Amino acid sequence: MFRSRFSLASVLLASTYLVLAPHAFAQDFPQGKPITIVVGFVAGGGTDTASRIIAKQVSENLGQPVVVENRSGAGGTIATQFVANAKPDGATLLLGTIGPMAVAPHMMKLGYEPLTDFAPITMGVNFPNVLVVSPSLNINTFEQFIAMAKADPGKLTYASTGVGSAAHLAGELLNQRAGVEIVHVPYKGGSAAMVDLLGGRLSAYYSTPSSAEAHIKSGKVIAIATTGLSRSAILPDVPTVAEMGYPGFNASNWYAFVAPAKTPVAVLDRWNTELVKAINTPEVTAALDKHGLVPEPTSRQQLDDFIHSESKTWERVVKERGIKME
Repeated sequence: MFRSRFSLASVLLASTYLVLAPHAFAQDFPQGKPITIVVGFVAGGGTDTASRIIAKQVSENLGQPVVVENRSGAGGTIATQFVANAKPDGATLLLGTIGPMAVAPHMMKLGYEPLTDFAPITMGVNFPNVLVVSPSLNINTFEQFIAMAKADPGKLTYASTGVGSAAHLAGELLNQRAGVEIVHVPYKGGSAAMVDLLGGRLSAYYSTPSSAEAHIKSGKVIAIATTGLSRSAILPDVPTVAEMGYPGFNASNWYAFVAPAKTPVAVLDRWNTELVKAINTPEVTAALDKHGLVPEPTSRQQLDDFIHSESKTWERVVKERGIKME
């Protein structure tokens, strides 16, 4: 993972630009009208929570309305398509996610191309999933889980929030790296998946840490690993898959702010400044951390490089595992 912080030089450069080009900002930046942040999932989920926490601070900083609009469906691709076709004036942003931005394009024909139809602004949050298992398996460790999977291929199951989701790809990557065959069971949302895991109808589930935390503490599920490069701040005692013999294993959730591709550069730069400022606000950072959403503000170039890297990584996994829309 990466954490972006402004160097003194970059701050001075940005300040100089603001002084030299106030007319460009005043003319191009969407002032005096509502700003919309589009989210591809229903209210109450991780993307919705992150967007509303950040949007509130941005609205306060700018002194103008910032509205979160939920356009759920098709794993986030409906919202992504909508923003790809939106007017490139900086008034409509997308909180893009791994599925529609880096995975879905390799599984199906879409009406947009993530790498060319969007302009990067900044990463919002980046966090791992946690692999939790049912107590009915009578295991307590990741090593035992893998041993069980190898002993009886195809018997164990794992849930995700849908085909192409971060949870789905985490499971496929583990199947690939560990040489096991744990059967994927897609759900339309995390709540239904957790209910079935708690009911013993599933072997495992790649859950968000915040959703699983209470169940882990109560002993209703057992956390055996997290999927990022570093441990989760709210589950510090749970090892990463990378630590357990699979170096470099990384299947994180990420939410990134992007805009339609033809948005003026001056507007994109201003948005980077405003969003990074909002995300770095102590109150915002604390609120995100409370939900297990790790703030990861970046430069525009860092985000562009990251999305290209993620696209290549998951393209390989999709092809090698033969993943298709179900």
